[in-house]
Amino acid sequence: MTEPGALGNGVAQAEWTSTVVGHHRLRHDVAVIRLIGEFVPFVAGQSVEVRVPQQPGVRRRLSPALPPSLDGKLEFHVRTVPGGWLSGSLVADTQPGDEWRIAAPQGAFTVDPEGDEVVMIAGGTGLAPMRSQILELARVPEPPRTYLFVGGSSPRDLYAADMLYLLAEELDWLTVVPVVESLEDPNWEDEWYEQTRVDIGFPADDLLEGTLADVIASHGAFDHHQVLVCGSPAMTRATLDRLVETGTPAERIQYEGL
Repeated sequence: MTEPGALGNGVAQAEWTSTVVGHHRLRHDVAVIRLIGEFVPFVAGQSVEVRVPQQPGVRRRLSPALPPSLDGKLEFHVRTVPGGWLSGSLVADTQPGDEWRIAAPQGAFTVDPEGDEVVMIAGGTGLAPMRSQILELARVPEPPRTYLFVGGSSPRDLYAADMLYLLAEELDWLTVVPVVESLEDPNWEDEWYEQTRVDIGFPADDLLEGTLADVIASHGAFDHHQVLVCGSPAMTRATLDRLVETGTPAERIQYEGL
């Protein structure tokens, strides 16, 4: 069932219902949430507005990590934001059977499948819209060569390393570059990491040490690429600054903050 809502321009806005079928807590502050429900007509890379039963009066924008699916599959990667009204509840309290309301797809954070090579720069759960677009590109006959720089504070912060490793093995046009600020994990135990850890992932020798901004800057100008950046506000600002400083034309950069 759809319900009419109100947009500022007077155009009817639909809401769609989707039900949680999987809640996978991968780190103390990260969960992957999968849903099935009504088809939501978004574009890979866009965000949608969600309302959840734990805090029905709060709305938050999230980016699906899967491209649009006619069978109504959705996936979201959620990280706890300090002081956030909703993120902590989504990570800790989501349960299978929860009914979500999805609305208002928006954004132009997209890739031209017939355009130049692609550089994606994802910090933390900024990976979600990048994954959605990579899977969408996989549907076209000849995707552009794509380089995904994915960053975290330490190796275990790369919560999707196993999935990305397998994806890069499968797609010969995709190169994944894992970046960590420290090559050593913190000395405190993350019980959720210990419960979900697997042997598949990037070898230690493949990890580049540094911030995403610094690693990206070391590659020089991306002046013939489609460049996309998504992550925390601080990571996004720093990366945009370094991209422009090193010669990447601003008009070639798209960005989204978490």
